[in-house]
Amino acid sequence: MTRQDVVITGIGLVTALGEGPDAHWDALSAGTSPVVDNTTYAPWPVHPLPPLTLDRQIPKKGDQRQMEPWQRLGTYAAGLAIDDADARALVDDMHLIVAAGGGERDLALDEQVNAELAEANDGARLNELLATGLRPTLFLAQLSNLLAGNISIVHGVTGSSRTFMGEESAAADALRIAHARLAEGRGGIALVGGAMTAQRWDLLLLYRGEDGLWQGPHKSLSERERPGMVLGGMAGFLVLETAEHARARGARILARLDAVASNAARRAAPGEAAASAQSLLSQVAPGGVDAVISGATGAPAAWKEEESFLQGVGAPVRRPGSLIGHGVEGAFPAHVGLAALALHRGGFFAPMDPADAPMDPEDAPSRILVTGFGQWRGEALATVSRAEF
Repeated sequence: MTRQDVVITGIGLVTALGEGPDAHWDALSAGTSPVVDNTTYAPWPVHPLPPLTLDRQIPKKGDQRQMEPWQRLGTYAAGLAIDDADARALVDDMHLIVAAGGGERDLALDEQVNAELAEANDGARLNELLATGLRPTLFLAQLSNLLAGNISIVHGVTGSSRTFMGEESAAADALRIAHARLAEGRGGIALVGGAMTAQRWDLLLLYRGEDGLWQGPHKSLSERERPGMVLGGMAGFLVLETAEHARARGARILARLDAVASNAARRAAPGEAAASAQSLLSQVAPGGVDAVISGATGAPAAWKEEESFLQGVGAPVRRPGSLIGHGVEGAFPAHVGLAALALHRGGFFAPMDPADAPMDPEDAPSRILVTGFGQWRGEALATVSRAEF
């Protein structure tokens, strides 16, 4: 069976720097300072989401009210991607693959449980609090597939639908499977992406375990005295098409998505994750790459592994995590979107971290490697090339 080329025709992107491709190109190609909230969630800084006019993509107030913030964010970014691809007329045939977390916790109940159990480990009281405090629909209302459902309802996307959970690996596998389905001829167009809101006490408390988060005023990844993540609200959605499908409708092609590969090394020993990524590199970029957009999170063990891997790639690196933070499920598709944006604009981004080497503006890359090292597990790589159709 002849494999088909897969191209990117739409980018829906929301980070602390703004929304849409133009805002991100203007900020990142010229060099910009990070947008950070150092005080609201102290001692942990976060990269906050920009103000969004939700009515532009979610016109019904009732739809907005029944979604949690991360669902509104993902649904909004999905609409941006559809519009960027000029694909509103194609949603009936559009496949949908989404990566998302498990929803937001009931903070009031969490605080009550912690307060009452602070002095005694009383299992009977815990069961009573959960039985009387949890709404019967609580977990159902927070399932990650509700993001896919809301995208289908609001934007009319009615092709096949899949949802992945599992943090960074979820996002990488969502993109990998979307690419594989199109390349194998099982569809002509797909919408794929993920979203995460960082302005959440429950999420910060979750990721602070084992010193996972950076504490104190924000610093760039390479300047942190010890590794640690700074979370950033983020959504990245992409419209993917077969090149044949895109050409047939006269679509603007931003870039070609050459390959996506993922793995999950056990990380039982130092160097195992770097070796895993090296094996993936031979699959996705046997001919090498001109530049790298790194998914470095700042997580302690993952940071060392990815830096070791990047030294062997031999290409200039940009580390968006220093400017927009780590977006967990939203990070990998957002970074692939940034790669496609740079290739389409015929340039590259200014250094984002002190460790990023400068590039001559005339040395615009034609093939970019995007990396994703999960803070606990999961290695992923994608290659994106300049479209020449």
